[in-house]
Amino acid sequence: MMQKVYLSNYELDEAIKMYFEKLGEFNPQTEKIRTWDANGRVTASAVFAAISSPHYNSSAMDGIAAKSERTASASDRNHVILTEGEDYVVVDTGDPIPREFDCVIMIEDLIKAGENKFEIYQSAVPWQNIRPLGEDIVENQLIVPSRHKIRPVDIGALIAGGINEVEVFKRPRVGIIPTGTEIVEPGTELKVGDIIDFNSRTFSAQVSDWGSIPTRYPIVKDDYGKIKAAVQKAIEENDIVLINAGSSAGREDFTSYVIGELGNLIIHGVAIKPGKPVMMGVINNKPIIGIPGYPVSAYFVMEEIARKLVLAYQGLEAEEPAKVKAFITRRCMSSLKYLEFVRVKLGYVAGRYIATPLTRGAGATMSLVNADGVLEIDQSIEGIEAGTEVEIKLLTPEEKIKNTLISIGSHDPIIDIAADLIHGRNRKFFLSSANVGSTGGLMALKTGETHMAPTHLLDMESGEYNLSYLKKYLPGKSICLVKCVNRIQGFMVKKGNPKNITKFEDLTREDVKFVNRQRGSGTRLLLDYNLNKLKIETGKINGYYREEFTHLAVAAAVESGDADAGLGVYSAAAMMGLDFIPVCNEEYDLAIPEEYMETEIVKEFIETIKSQEFKNKLDELGGYDYTNTGRTIYQRS
Repeated sequence: MMQKVYLSNYELDEAIKMYFEKLGEFNPQTEKIRTWDANGRVTASAVFAAISSPHYNSSAMDGIAAKSERTASASDRNHVILTEGEDYVVVDTGDPIPREFDCVIMIEDLIKAGENKFEIYQSAVPWQNIRPLGEDIVENQLIVPSRHKIRPVDIGALIAGGINEVEVFKRPRVGIIPTGTEIVEPGTELKVGDIIDFNSRTFSAQVSDWGSIPTRYPIVKDDYGKIKAAVQKAIEENDIVLINAGSSAGREDFTSYVIGELGNLIIHGVAIKPGKPVMMGVINNKPIIGIPGYPVSAYFVMEEIARKLVLAYQGLEAEEPAKVKAFITRRCMSSLKYLEFVRVKLGYVAGRYIATPLTRGAGATMSLVNADGVLEIDQSIEGIEAGTEVEIKLLTPEEKIKNTLISIGSHDPIIDIAADLIHGRNRKFFLSSANVGSTGGLMALKTGETHMAPTHLLDMESGEYNLSYLKKYLPGKSICLVKCVNRIQGFMVKKGNPKNITKFEDLTREDVKFVNRQRGSGTRLLLDYNLNKLKIETGKINGYYREEFTHLAVAAAVESGDADAGLGVYSAAAMMGLDFIPVCNEEYDLAIPEEYMETEIVKEFIETIKSQEFKNKLDELGGYDYTNTGRTIYQRS
């Protein structure tokens, strides 16, 4: 079989430098297009004005063009009468100024003095209210330089300067080849083992954003001959080729052999994580990049390598993103083998940026959707301790981050609903949530990492919710507890409850597979409380140590058949089409530091959850009591 290890482990900058040197100097082709069609295109050479703008002396006001010398004696006490034709002509804004006149008097400063006559009560100076020839643009003046990305305002200036056609670099054509026997088109009826191809569509959107023309080819199965034929066709029809998947060292990863046979494989393997198995080659003097199949790996290869290549074909260089300093909330370990890209969620809390690392798996697509920035951990560093100030490359504008309410704590689908509604009510506000469990949320409040923490922690001794934990974990802090909802917790089981699971004791049966919530979550505490009360050993439950971080993830595990039961909220069961066996009602509240209660964004959030629209959404989901929603039920100053 064609199987081998990676050929190289170059550092990223070294690999890019080597690759671009092998490609040689870029001499992108140019074309001339109409100026009004040039938005977003890149100028191939400097553009100079063909005419002046305005190209004549023109009036800047509605009024009369006059001779300034005839107005010299005018004052409040000595009005001067001007006669049309002899002393003035009537002009509107933009009208040419006859050569014998050298000023314009606004109509507001004129007094009618009979037929074709005006009185004036103040003198005018030469060139008053006149736009001289070339005031905006002078003939032969530089309008835009070479290698400039044309903006809408540039189009206006070019046309005003008499430029109706502009020479720009041609948009490079980028061929995109998705490969894999397991890959299927969107909309295909899925069977076990199928993976929807979304990478190639993402690539198409990215390269379009970068100014190129994407061509996405049909999926090619893992067959050497078919991949080779697809690459040959794409090379012939495009300036750059991107081939997705098949870049690793598996038994059906043929891409490196195809590139090697048809051209020159220059790089196979770069010291980055994710994205290690990237390939860079040349076929018929055209670049081809083999991109890993995992979506996060693919994203960083596209951003760090492909983007530079696409822009170079248009005479541009990739701009560095904006950066901020932030304090990292969790320890991040890293390998000395790689430059690692860590996706982070950013919050602006108490006047400083807080960066929370997201899931680091190469296949965690939602970590890209949810990321506000990227932390780069250098190869020379084994890790970064929690609380360290780090530099973050921004993916989200600072203004949006500063207008985002941060919620860290227990999960419930209604937090996502509130996030959508608050933005709909006030477009400048956003809500960002991280599901770390109730205990994790209180710890985030303690360290100043969040604005609020959803919590539903049951005191195993008193049976009371939340209050004892605020006193335990947040001593000395001024905290308000705002009622969110009362909700129903219970067993989520397959439709029809085929295993007849009705009580906690049923979880110990050998034919029952359970899926749990993570340690520190309120649902986990609820389970442990009942197991302890019933003297059930956790080791007797098959799946007790299998953990998920959200109610929906637990429901999905049950719906797919990976588990027979999981403890969660009614709404999650309903959303996934599961049956639900109630266990108890619980209090799902919001712990908010007193200092944030009077901020505009928190007040808007509380009004949102008190709104009829929010309550209607809860009724649609079912399983919630919102009688006291939005009411402060506890305050400790």
